[in-house]
Amino acid sequence: MIALNLPALQVAMPLLGAPLCSLLGRGERAWAFAALVTWAAFAVAIALFARVLETGPISYAFGGWPAPWGIEYRVDLLSGFVLLFVTGVAAAIMPFARHSVRDEIPAHRHALFYAAWLLALAGLLGMTITNDAFNAFVFMEISALSTYVLVALGRDRRALLASYRYLILGTIGATFFVIGVGLLYMATGTLNMSDLAVRLPPLGGNLAVLAAFAFLMTGLSLKIALFPLHSWLPDAYAHAPSAVSALLAATATKVGVYLMLRFMFGVFGAEFATETHPVTDILLPLAAVAAVAGSFAAIRQTDAKRLLAWSSVAQIGYVAIGIGLASATGLTAATVHLFNHALIKGAMFLALGSFVLRAGGADLRRLGGLGRRMPWTFAAFAVAGLSLIGVPGTVGFVSKWYLAVGALERGLWPLAALILAASLMAVVYVWRVVEAAWFAAPEPAAAVAEAPWPMVCAAWLLAGACVVFGLTADLTVGVAARAAAMLLGAAP
Repeated sequence: MIALNLPALQVAMPLLGAPLCSLLGRGERAWAFAALVTWAAFAVAIALFARVLETGPISYAFGGWPAPWGIEYRVDLLSGFVLLFVTGVAAAIMPFARHSVRDEIPAHRHALFYAAWLLALAGLLGMTITNDAFNAFVFMEISALSTYVLVALGRDRRALLASYRYLILGTIGATFFVIGVGLLYMATGTLNMSDLAVRLPPLGGNLAVLAAFAFLMTGLSLKIALFPLHSWLPDAYAHAPSAVSALLAATATKVGVYLMLRFMFGVFGAEFATETHPVTDILLPLAAVAAVAGSFAAIRQTDAKRLLAWSSVAQIGYVAIGIGLASATGLTAATVHLFNHALIKGAMFLALGSFVLRAGGADLRRLGGLGRRMPWTFAAFAVAGLSLIGVPGTVGFVSKWYLAVGALERGLWPLAALILAASLMAVVYVWRVVEAAWFAAPEPAAAVAEAPWPMVCAAWLLAGACVVFGLTADLTVGVAARAAAMLLGAAP
């Protein structure tokens, strides 16, 4: 009976766990409960992904109302893959959060922090698993509202301004998205994504459909911080608590990209997005500019968290390049980079959070000499940094190899050269942190020890995965290739 209801449990556990968590008060109880729920969600995601690999897509109809009349949860290869790494990264962050949150958040707010954490996780999982367009908007707002709270809890007063800016731009993005959903409903009379994929092709150039597509793509571009709609991201990542920065960088924008893939190719169809109304011709140059501009901005930062935040803008550009190529290889690269970048940026923000715990801030001058005093933390950052650059044997190399091959298949050799150039720029900004942490002189009065072992283990769990999945990429690339084939085939 439980196995049959796993899709509902995937979202229900963190959603129902959030109000319970808020009642637990001070102490370690709130963290322990949130960790238990997060790890349980990860276990459910593993079970769902295994079933999809074995038996194919899973459909779950709420209240016995079959689709498209009722709300449907659907787990296919792509959504199962996203559920797996979102819950996996969130589970890996939990041991880190115990010490980081205790240092950065007042004790009387811990229960509320973990309640908001579970709500954010529930929203992300709901956006991924639902097959109802309006339901996706509802979960988008659940995730966004809780995320605004999490960002605002940062120790720096600038976190409030960052959260407010995030709220304004996030609300605009969500408004565009829901307008697009409303126009689709007006044109087709359905909200089920699989049903939309069947009803939209005969409508052709219907103006309501064209407007819906424009609103949806613009709203989602704002949500994923695609250049030039990225202005909310650097401040939000830089001023949020360390655990929140890691969660957002590793999961939030990835789920937004998933929705973009789902609507662009799964709902409207590959022919609509690439031939009839070639939005990819707009997406590709914007993505290329994002990869270079984000890397250049990262080089100029003096705060390590802002440096990694601008790096995320560049990495979103890489994903968008894969989408813009609109080929099997390009979409494979985009899908696998969602997973790979989640590991990379999660590990880097966790390692940096350990530095922040000891140094009291992320300014590069405060990190002077910490690498020699915190060698395990520094090593985790360095391994993830090598992966971000794209060194062979790491997951970053896998992503960039497929992106370059996809560009060359299309005859876009300048784009392949740009991917290489942006990777070389990553060497520069990763080196800035390495230079400060390892080669700069330490503060004379600073007596710094290694971070608590749960924080180090959390960073190494993700950093180690960067190497493991870099050396054995068959599983992730195989899943991504099958998901790309599904999207290009317009499979519902």
